[in-house]
Amino acid sequence: MSLARLQAEWFSNIRADILAGTVVALALIPEAIAFSIIAGVDPKVGLYASFCIAIVIAFAGGRPAMISAATGAMALVMVTLVKEHGIQYLLAATLLCGVLQMLAGLLKLGVLMRFVSRSVMTGFVNALAILIFMAQLPELIGVTWVTYVLCALALAIIYLLPRLTTAVPSPLIAIIIVTTLAILLGLDVRTVGDMGELPAELPAFLLPDVPLTLETLWIILPTSLTLAVVGLLESLMTAQIVDDLTDTSSDKIRESYGQGIANIVAGMFGGMAGCAMIGQSVINVKSGGRGRLSTLWAGLFLLFLILVLADLVRQIPMAALVAVMIMVSIGTFSWKSMADLRTHPKSSSIVMLATVAVTVATHDLAQGVLVGVLLSGVFFARKVARLFTIASSLSADGTTRTYTVTGQIFFASAEAFGAAFDLREAIERVVIDISAAHVWDLTAVGALDRVVLKFRREGTEVEIRGMNEASATLVDRLGVQGKPGADAPALH
Repeated sequence: MSLARLQAEWFSNIRADILAGTVVALALIPEAIAFSIIAGVDPKVGLYASFCIAIVIAFAGGRPAMISAATGAMALVMVTLVKEHGIQYLLAATLLCGVLQMLAGLLKLGVLMRFVSRSVMTGFVNALAILIFMAQLPELIGVTWVTYVLCALALAIIYLLPRLTTAVPSPLIAIIIVTTLAILLGLDVRTVGDMGELPAELPAFLLPDVPLTLETLWIILPTSLTLAVVGLLESLMTAQIVDDLTDTSSDKIRESYGQGIANIVAGMFGGMAGCAMIGQSVINVKSGGRGRLSTLWAGLFLLFLILVLADLVRQIPMAALVAVMIMVSIGTFSWKSMADLRTHPKSSSIVMLATVAVTVATHDLAQGVLVGVLLSGVFFARKVARLFTIASSLSADGTTRTYTVTGQIFFASAEAFGAAFDLREAIERVVIDISAAHVWDLTAVGALDRVVLKFRREGTEVEIRGMNEASATLVDRLGVQGKPGADAPALH
């Protein structure tokens, strides 16, 4: 790394990075505890993971200012493994998850992000905003009116303070003021301390206490593979979102490696697997964080909070942190996408809404994105197939018919290709001009074969004209029309 790049990524925004990282660290504590509870493990497992992952990803990640830690999406995947086999198998699965993610980096699977359409990305963002808001509802249901007052006060500070000054992130001021009021007035509200016990010591290096056998591998492999896929998917999409927010680019291949290294370290220090967090990443960026220092400070300050300032942290009202996450939810949701439903193509809107619906219904980002990508592919294939045309003309002497093919010949247009030819026309010669077309797959080659062989069976001479090199290579390799015996009835 050059000195100029080192300066830009680490030391070009020191004050804002430190302040932003401080806000993120405060928001990480209840999240990490909550995700630990979801996974069925001790709160320290999530807190240690968040500390380790944030520290490592600050150096190894491919996206400055992005926050990675223990997440809800990953926690949901762990539930069955923890329930059936215990914490040690989870730590082993975390290590294997890291190895698989590093392998994904080696295979450069991050480039697959280019196949995720803008509609899927918008759906992913909107679904995540909804899930973030829904996660706050338990803290707002069945509580005293004081909780609502504190939450409203925190939101007012978050949104109104920037009109006066942006020197300090408004979420940080909101947390400080609401916590101070709650302590001074002795208010009876739910606090961070009610979420679970904070650890009192540094994480210790250890290897999972599991048998090193094939049986163990088969037990943890399904969970590790799912964790690796979900973690990379959420991390790479979060990186893209932060790219858009900051008008900068990121290294998706390095991010894959970085996530793998971070999870290996987390597993060796008693932490659960994690990945990038869009909520905390948005908090970081909107609080002014731009460099790797903000991520590093978030991890270091998180450890400082739980080990040194634990007594104070326990008294932070959940209402203040809920207000911060509501701000994230509102800021993350693409409100413009609602207005765009009227003007954007129906296919794009359907993809976006389907991604949101599946993600919210399953609470699984991977399933939502998968449905969105598949629908995008179907709509794209349908659109391309519609652009496919075949025109025909008869020669002056009535002996030769020329079919001019325009467009893409592939699985979605192969049926239309076959139906466009009059196979029973009494004619001496047929010319199929595909100079303005391209043969893409096995289905297309099969359709071309059937047309040629049926014409030959009727005694008609067939000439294929204008085939480009790539199409010719595919037809020569997969087709049967030009091979010995191609005229035999057995091939039709």
